[in-house]
Amino acid sequence: MAVDTLFTGGMIRTFDPAQPWAEALGITGDRISYVGPAAEAPAARRTVQLEGRLLTPGVADTHNHLLLGFDDLAVSLDQVQSLDVVRSRIAEFAETHPDLDWICAENALYSVVEGRRPNADDLVGVTDRPVFITTYDQHSVWLNRPALAKLGILNGGDIAWGNPEIDTATGEPTGWITDFYTSAMTIDGLAELQRDIPMYSPDRRYRKIVNSLDMAARSGITTVVEPQVPLAELDLFARAEREGRLTSRTIAAIYHPVGADGDFRARITEAIRETPQHERFRLGPVKLYADDVIEPHTAAMLEDYANRPGHRGHTSLEPTEFTRLFVELDRLGYQVHTHATGDWGIRLTLDSIEAAQRANGRVDARHGIVHVECLAPEDLPRFAELGVVAAMQPRHASPDLVAGTWMENVGEARWDRAWRFRSMIDSGARVTFSSDWQVGEMDPLVGLYSAMTRARLDGHDAWTPGERLDLDRALEAYTRGGAEAFHHEEALGVLRVGALADVVVWSGDLYAMEAAEILEQSAELTVVGGSAIHDARGEMDGAPAAANVQDPAGAGQRCDEPAEEHHCHSH
Repeated sequence: MAVDTLFTGGMIRTFDPAQPWAEALGITGDRISYVGPAAEAPAARRTVQLEGRLLTPGVADTHNHLLLGFDDLAVSLDQVQSLDVVRSRIAEFAETHPDLDWICAENALYSVVEGRRPNADDLVGVTDRPVFITTYDQHSVWLNRPALAKLGILNGGDIAWGNPEIDTATGEPTGWITDFYTSAMTIDGLAELQRDIPMYSPDRRYRKIVNSLDMAARSGITTVVEPQVPLAELDLFARAEREGRLTSRTIAAIYHPVGADGDFRARITEAIRETPQHERFRLGPVKLYADDVIEPHTAAMLEDYANRPGHRGHTSLEPTEFTRLFVELDRLGYQVHTHATGDWGIRLTLDSIEAAQRANGRVDARHGIVHVECLAPEDLPRFAELGVVAAMQPRHASPDLVAGTWMENVGEARWDRAWRFRSMIDSGARVTFSSDWQVGEMDPLVGLYSAMTRARLDGHDAWTPGERLDLDRALEAYTRGGAEAFHHEEALGVLRVGALADVVVWSGDLYAMEAAEILEQSAELTVVGGSAIHDARGEMDGAPAAANVQDPAGAGQRCDEPAEEHHCHSH
């Protein structure tokens, strides 16, 4: 019996231990129906000649902020190292957009002002309209004085979406807001943002989702995990499903705000029960925060920050309260993915997972710890022992992102604790890789390069090279590892008969290339359930519209060119 589509004439990496490599792969309907020698392949209605290219399972990007994405009415500050350039870009944008009440900008670096955090005074004279700027990691916001006045912060008012920093000498707000992302996704925080900041209107948030999904299709990503969805924005994904814009399989993790009570958890249960589970969409884990982030000294560290004696950051909740919450969520049957960057935050999460196992006796929950940026050596083996998934981002370990603020805050004595990909995999832990778009580029090829080199995109300044991975182990973390993180290893992340036909054809044989060459490659064909969602060469009778959408403002560019020459989205 003929298969619908047969791929042959190239390299096929299956990640099936029983048959790691194959010469041909057949698809019938939405499933893989043949994997084996080309000489024994069945007849096919359509044959795609790989011409020496590599075919692999589709990429599972298990931490991809579709909702943050890219805003086409905001200033991009990606890779901008100079305050003068920040000021000039905002001034130019304000001048060319006189109709906007607010000037919004994205992805500012913490280090754009040397030796301190940016403040409102740095934006004086740029525009008389309020300015709202998010940092590259979305955990802090930078406001000018008109914005402080408009929001009532200048007069001592509070906001629900963050904590205004106060100058200890003057008692006045500085224009810097911490704890933004954890507060912004609460019910009250999101309501205030939608009321006051145009960038958070439902229509603009929806545009971010569909633009991000279009980019995912072009990048070879067949499964996307949106790691932090407020209950109030679930309807945006329902809209994307109705309008046929969910090209990749999408898993939405529901955000559990710090301090939310049992009534909120009942609402989560109700949302899961009432949300139709579709082949391209389902509600997934619950998202918690154990701590914040290292750059503004708000991640929880076991020892003092290197450049702030006496300060170790803080956990999101008092530790016993956090553990109590985690045990309850585990008892209710939820898979929990917890943001933890500092070594104390990571340890608290591991302790809580261990407590949940003792209390509830639940087996193979596959709770995840997201980021794992600074890991105490004695906690490394606990991931494998407790069955915890390490959800990590290779690009975060690149000096492009962490040189300066991150490295200085942690201190050189602890650099060997940073993003321990190789040590984690060698220990037997489950590791899944992802982009953390738009904190890092969505393109998984950038992640593969970063995992292999731990260098800048120009190849310089390799950092902590002992944690480098080879291509095969890095690619497995992007495919099979992602499927295993969500209990999908039988149907996804592997190419075997009966598995779902989610595959990607790369532009060349990545295994025959040096790491730098991989950055020049692309996904030429992305297939989900046997249907092409991106088809650059028209090999499966043409590509759908999603594949033809152009990168908004260069959002797909890689940042290996001078920062001032384009507006690439690398953070």
